[in-house]
Amino acid sequence: MVQNERDIRHDLVVEAGRRMMMAARTAPKARGVDIIEIALVSERADLEKLSAVMRKKGEETGMQFLLRDSENILQGDAVLLIGTPILVQGLNCAYCGCDKCAEKPFSAPCIMNSIDLGIAVGSACSVAATLCVDTRVMFSAGWASLSLDWLPGCTQVISIALSCTSKNPFFDRQPRVEAQPQDENEE
Repeated sequence: MVQNERDIRHDLVVEAGRRMMMAARTAPKARGVDIIEIALVSERADLEKLSAVMRKKGEETGMQFLLRDSENILQGDAVLLIGTPILVQGLNCAYCGCDKCAEKPFSAPCIMNSIDLGIAVGSACSVAATLCVDTRVMFSAGWASLSLDWLPGCTQVISIALSCTSKNPFFDRQPRVEAQPQDENEE
């Protein structure tokens, strides 16, 4: 059998994404409590759905980078989502700004959850680097994915866009500029 890389590229990126999921899962967690949730978005229809939510959020909030990123994720093959719900770790560390965990408002994330999320993202990215997969860590796609409830119960989601092309499409990105109405007097 002869396989051309161009014919199996998407499958290779998806397999790399699966390995990244494993790295995120095995990353160290505060107090050894595993609260990380992980999903891989690899079907074109789902990427387009995520892109549409990002575009809508960009239009609603005026955050122009959401418009740019909504198009940018479509240049790749997959998006890895890594999230965490709010689960107080009971350390009374005061890193969230409250002296005791019992004083922390429920809606405020426990800093240990956020740290665990960051470590999981870093572990996943290290695998991507080893496998020579282009990535971009994106707040935007993770934040938008909360509306889709692909990681139920999660209140913080960070995404990693994945690609395998001759040039990483996630860098040297140009901001998306909305088309301006053309003046009738201009030619």
